[in-house]
Amino acid sequence: MTTTWQVQEAKNRFSEMLERARSEGPQVITRHGRAVAQVVSTSSPVGGLLMQSAGSDGFASYLLGAPKVGGLETPVRRSRKAALTLGG
Repeated sequence: MTTTWQVQEAKNRFSEMLERARSEGPQVITRHGRAVAQVVSTSSPVGGLLMQSAGSDGFASYLLGAPKVGGLETPVRRSRKAALTLGG
């Protein structure tokens, strides 16, 4: 059973939220009614898989080992404001 927590409630009751993640399953944290994070126990299938994938090098290595995505371009953001000229 997934329980939903507002950010402030999750902060105030963090230990309880962790215990529920272990005993009941994933716990979803919301901000302004939108899900922003999920706490999963390392003993769950998903949490165990993440821990196994991360290995001893840690989570940063896990992320850096993700497949590379090529061909993505960042759109150019054009400002509606006039350009500022300094020292002229």
